[in-house]
Amino acid sequence: MKYLNDILYKSKLLKVDGATNIEISNVVFDSREVRPGALFVAIRGLNTDGHLFVDQAIEKGAIAVVCEEMQKNRSKNVTWVKVDNSSKALGHIASNFFDSPSSKLKVVGITGTNGKTTIATLLHELALKAGEKAGLISTVANKIGEEKKEAIYTTPDAIELNRIFCEMLDKGCKYCFMEVSSHAISQNRIEGIRFAGAVFTNISHDHLDYHQSFDQYLKAKKRFFDLLDNKAFALTNIDDKNGRFILQNTASKKYTYSLKSMADFKGKLIENLASGLQMQIDGIDLWCKLAGEYNAYNLLAIYGTALLLGFDKSNTLKLLSSLEAVEGRFDYFVNKDKIMAIVDYAHTPDALENVLAAISNMRTRNEKVITVIGCGGDRDTEKRPLMAIIAAKYSDNVIFTSDNPRFEDPELIIGQMEKGLDPVEKKKSISITDRLQAIKTACKLAEKNDIILVAGKGHEKYQDVKGEKKLFDDKKILENFLL
Repeated sequence: MKYLNDILYKSKLLKVDGATNIEISNVVFDSREVRPGALFVAIRGLNTDGHLFVDQAIEKGAIAVVCEEMQKNRSKNVTWVKVDNSSKALGHIASNFFDSPSSKLKVVGITGTNGKTTIATLLHELALKAGEKAGLISTVANKIGEEKKEAIYTTPDAIELNRIFCEMLDKGCKYCFMEVSSHAISQNRIEGIRFAGAVFTNISHDHLDYHQSFDQYLKAKKRFFDLLDNKAFALTNIDDKNGRFILQNTASKKYTYSLKSMADFKGKLIENLASGLQMQIDGIDLWCKLAGEYNAYNLLAIYGTALLLGFDKSNTLKLLSSLEAVEGRFDYFVNKDKIMAIVDYAHTPDALENVLAAISNMRTRNEKVITVIGCGGDRDTEKRPLMAIIAAKYSDNVIFTSDNPRFEDPELIIGQMEKGLDPVEKKKSISITDRLQAIKTACKLAEKNDIILVAGKGHEKYQDVKGEKKLFDDKKILENFLL
């Protein structure tokens, strides 16, 4: 229980009507979750407006309402608080309600188009291997120490985030490594969180269905760094052309990492094999189990973050060599016929090119590369032909199939992908809408030493079709056909 006047701190109040020295039992922004004594925060969302559910919240027992518009004939039994932005206010209210848990943890946020999950997950693994207690908030899973919890969103809402931080503190965690999505930044889900550090990986074409333009997408990423205070650090990939822009105007301490330029944390890629990378970090040679140039960048980001958090340099380099690929990220096996099957989450043009370029660098040209690829429904349509072009560029055979079609017709999605191909590229591609049959066909086409890439879903264990999530695991299906 907290008093209302205590949890409104930093909420930018415009008007208050009613008593503020009242005890609040819990904070909610979904009227269905209201219990007697609750504070209901009315948020304007993409699909609905919380202001429409204020009466319902009051009927269920809410004793205070935070909103951007007060009702004209409002109940006198309820305290009304008008703010400039309800979603921003919620972040601060949630933090205050849970006693500012992020200020008691060292929270590091990772943002960018690609690499977020790998960096956050492996930082968590590195911390545990170094003997520290740490938490993880990621696309694949949330973890408190070794305990795994299901992840529903890449970045949870403000209330859930603070609840998770509290649980991490209760379990003795010192660090929390979390993915920070552009959606979460735009929707103010990270408002009120005190970050010890932030990492920018890269930015490329993605989520333009939501952000409308690349410029807006970039500005969303930058806003995360604009929110940092002067005690935090900001670590950016300066080999990305927007790496320096991200750091403009941030109050935090600025650091850089690079494979190609002078930087605070400098790496050099020496050899890139399917089994891993031979590279130098700050002039020291090491072998890592992750493959692909993009993972060299990920490892640099992990190394830089660890040192900025105070981890021992020599031990960090030793631990980097022991880290293994995250589930669904260049996740592969080789069968008795030496056919390599790879599952990867690559669902953006840049991520797909990174994976296929890594495969291209490790192949001998005496084998075929067979790529199975689709695009998600109800998402950015502009990237669909780009994904097809990249798949065709690097592959000997391409099979276009269904990804998570959601409420779209998968055949129409495939048709939009195929529009990116010229006649020569079309000759090496086929379309099989059924994803299971597409993977089966790729396995039948594969001969000794060939490489199969099934891209787009990675760690996901389902296929989202018309609102129903049906059991579907790319890697298990590959294993059924090849092992």
